[in-house]
Amino acid sequence: MSSTHQKHSSIPRAQLGKFGRNEWAMVGFTCSVIQQLAQEIKQVLTADFNIAYVDADHQSSKSDHAETASAPKFELTDKIDFYQLNWQDADFNLYKKRIQFNEIDLVLVNGNHFEASRQLVCIDSDRLASLQKRLAQLTKVKAFILKDHATEIPNFLKENTEDWQDIPVFIIDDKTAIIEFIQDDITANIPIINGLVLAGGKSQRMGQDKGSIQYFNQPHRDYLAELIAPFCKETFISTKENIQSRFTTIRDTFVGMGPMGAILSAFQQNPDVAWLVLACDYPLMNKATIQQLVDNRQPPKVATAFQSIENEFPEPLITIYEPKSYPVLLQFLAQGYACPRKMLINSNIHLLPAAQLKHPEVFQNVNHPNEMKAILKQLSHVK
Repeated sequence: MSSTHQKHSSIPRAQLGKFGRNEWAMVGFTCSVIQQLAQEIKQVLTADFNIAYVDADHQSSKSDHAETASAPKFELTDKIDFYQLNWQDADFNLYKKRIQFNEIDLVLVNGNHFEASRQLVCIDSDRLASLQKRLAQLTKVKAFILKDHATEIPNFLKENTEDWQDIPVFIIDDKTAIIEFIQDDITANIPIINGLVLAGGKSQRMGQDKGSIQYFNQPHRDYLAELIAPFCKETFISTKENIQSRFTTIRDTFVGMGPMGAILSAFQQNPDVAWLVLACDYPLMNKATIQQLVDNRQPPKVATAFQSIENEFPEPLITIYEPKSYPVLLQFLAQGYACPRKMLINSNIHLLPAAQLKHPEVFQNVNHPNEMKAILKQLSHVK
């Protein structure tokens, strides 16, 4: 009896393409039409999403290549309103590309030079022979676009495209319909939200497990999980040890790192969802505040967080972390920072101002026995 040897640990991998999570190669077009269409898509969608465009430089020359030996590895220019980075990398491979495009919501790709996991296919009567040579690239056609005198889908595409009859067809001049289709697809594929109640802390100042304290006749970790469950696809409790709960638990795999480790452990389990993170030491947290956070979520950002009522910084333990925050958290960890607030402060997040909080009192954090007793007394009067 033979057994299969697995050299490396098997962990869930994010659903990524050649460049990012959502990429569209434009195939069958001339380069000039691709560039024009990409520009028009960017002009409309940039206000709501992070858009990138991938193409080859048609103007490169031998003299350009001759200078690379003496050119710097990186060249960073502060353009006042933005930064421009040029760099040399002879091995700009799949994995490096995914890192660079991590925070991009839509990657538009010139299909004459590069492949992508999804395709917009142009039916141009003058370029059918060229398109037929690229059949292997057509792995997931999302739309057909008819150009000039083209009126139907060629037989070679019908024979090589699964469910071709269900794929929408547009006219090249109807840019509004094409852009709306892409926009609707991005919106439809916004990551779902899972919930994560942080209950794996040491509770040293409290002297007892904060997650097991009963403010509302049940362990508070379960109360909070129940509170956020209506906003989430699935809800979990983060813990460093076995506990009894009606909710599924996620054990810390990044141990000894506090909340950062818990968040990373959740992303390690499922890197394709957003995680609504809530610490178990908010005894007064309510549904209205969770609703406000979810209603103001901005998926194009790395995260959506409340501003602290005490300072200008974000509250990292009641935050929606988007899937794109996972690599960013790991990058901070690699630099020696195990603090999710540090990542939020230095990343492109959506911050809800403290002045807009509907119930600022729910952000009262309880870490000491005297604070716990005061809250229990307060709640007893409410009852």
